[in-house]
Amino acid sequence: MKIYAINGSPRHTGNTATLLQHALDGAASNGAETELIHLTDLQFSGCKSCFACKLNHAPSYGKCAIRDALTPVLEKLLESDGIIFGTPIYFGGESGMFRNLIERLYFANFRYDPAHSSLIKRKIRTAFVYTMNVPQEGAEQHHYGERLRMLRAFGGHLFNSGEPPVLYAYNTKQFDDYSKYDATLFDPAEKERSRNEQFPVDCRNAFLMGKAMTETAL
Repeated sequence: MKIYAINGSPRHTGNTATLLQHALDGAASNGAETELIHLTDLQFSGCKSCFACKLNHAPSYGKCAIRDALTPVLEKLLESDGIIFGTPIYFGGESGMFRNLIERLYFANFRYDPAHSSLIKRKIRTAFVYTMNVPQEGAEQHHYGERLRMLRAFGGHLFNSGEPPVLYAYNTKQFDDYSKYDATLFDPAEKERSRNEQFPVDCRNAFLMGKAMTETAL
């Protein structure tokens, strides 16, 4: 069993990467082979709207025709047993590099028919991890959950696995020393409290998410 995690953060060891590693550790505890992929290490673009993946009877039908560093990653994901997607939330949405991945992964793998029929003929389990520096009440006030649900739900349809489980990590700590930055919006003591009290809970929940992914796939 192979489980991949996709880190849509530019940080290799930040909040998103940390939670994804805990999720992979959970999957590995049930014997899964795991790999964490950092999108920031890859040179790639988003969809170029060439429509080669929709061209009837062409070798490129159902495949992204762009050849770059993301190409082998897309191939690995489509051969996997599970994918854990992770992204920080910037301005109420996914990071730019994460969105580019989704464009390339999703668009080539569904038909332009009324049902948006999936071209993927097997079940690939998915889960999503979102990290953000706003507290839960702020995220709810600005309807983050509704904004983020569309891509997640469509992924469940595309990968034939139903709507994926999701982990929201709110009020994350961004800086080791807030006094060095122009960031008076935040209370450093509250950020430290959240880091010490809530983030370990998030890490544990990520571990359980990854473990559950392998259990339901057995």
